[in-house]
Amino acid sequence: MNTKPRSVLLAGATGLIGRHLLQELLLDPTIARVIAPTRRPLATSHEKLENKLVDFSQLESALAGLSVDQVICCLGTTIKQAGSKQRFREVDYGYPLALARLAKAGGATHYLVVTAAGADRHSRVFYNRVKGELEHDLEALGFDALTIARPSLLLGEREEVRIAEKLAAPFARLLPLKWRAIEGATVAKALAQLAREPAHGTGSTRNALGTRVVESSELARAGDRPAAAG
Repeated sequence: MNTKPRSVLLAGATGLIGRHLLQELLLDPTIARVIAPTRRPLATSHEKLENKLVDFSQLESALAGLSVDQVICCLGTTIKQAGSKQRFREVDYGYPLALARLAKAGGATHYLVVTAAGADRHSRVFYNRVKGELEHDLEALGFDALTIARPSLLLGEREEVRIAEKLAAPFARLLPLKWRAIEGATVAKALAQLAREPAHGTGSTRNALGTRVVESSELARAGDRPAAAG
């Protein structure tokens, strides 16, 4: 368990998972500073919070000199929202990888990222393939600890309406645990908890390179665990 107060960068603070996670991090007594780069100002203010307005296509200049202990990346979109496969790949692969490289160069030792259930760089499904390629290339960067969260269909109120998700949600609640729909708030709680734990946390899959893969069913359990005392 971490004892020294941490500095954490949260990417995706305005999204379904990120906005819940931001509150979790600000209330965490083991965290001294939260940096949240966003395209538009956050409504939240807090003494720990540094809200940097950035153009994510210019991350190197926007976050020059970045120095944090951990990064939690919740960036993500859909092909429909992005407008093209190329733009989707830029947001879901390019931005998280660029952020990871900057963070690694700045001394970050733990990178946590949200991908998706079914992520596989060899998949025939474009969405799953991009997520799998991101996981593979993040692992190659050699962080001391890399935590990959793979939630299934996310439930919760978003800023944009996703019709397909709303139609699928009732059925996704009935699927086996690995594929069962999960609340964005639950994933946020799980990430906050996982960020406080050693990378070889119980119930996760971990390889020799320090990578921990946490499937949706384990995210649900981690999100239900009470937070450790600070």
